[in-house]
Amino acid sequence: MALLPSLNPRIVEALYAEALGLAEAVRARFETLRQDITASHDETGDGDLRRVQVSCEALRTTTRVMHCLAWLLNHRAHFAGELSELQLRRHGRLIANFPASDSALVAGLPDDAQALVHESERLYERIQRLEQAWRAQPATGGASAVERLRERLARSVGEAPNAA
Repeated sequence: MALLPSLNPRIVEALYAEALGLAEAVRARFETLRQDITASHDETGDGDLRRVQVSCEALRTTTRVMHCLAWLLNHRAHFAGELSELQLRRHGRLIANFPASDSALVAGLPDDAQALVHESERLYERIQRLEQAWRAQPATGGASAVERLRERLARSVGEAPNAA
C-alpha cells in the first residue's frame, strides 16, 4: 500500500521556497541563453528560429513553475486562515495536463538549462501528486451547504406548532 503524501504548512513552505528559487533560476538562465543566441547569430541572421524556440521553452517552463507557485500560494493562504477550505477546493486547482516540453528542443539546450526544465517538470509532478491526494480526502470544513440547509429545515419544522 502506497503512502499518501500529507499536506501541511511545512511542506507547502518548503516547496514554495524551492519554487521561488527555481523560478528565478529559470528566468535568469533563459534570459542569458536568449542573449547568447542573439549575439552569436546576429552576423548570420539564422538565429530567429532558434530564439523563438528558446523563448517558447522558456515561457513553457516559467509558466509551469508559476502554476506551482500559485497553487502553493493558495495553500499558504488557507493555512494562514485567509481562504476557507471550500474556497481552496473551488479555486485552488492545479492545471491538469499542462503541456510537456518538446524533448527534441530541450535536448538541444545546454546541460544546465535542460536540468532546469527537468527540475520544473519534477516539481510540477510532485505538486500534482499532492493535489490529487489532497482532493481525494474528504473536506474537513464541517457540514456541506446541503447538510446545513437540511438541519435548518429540520429545526424549523420541529419548532413549528403542530396544526391538528
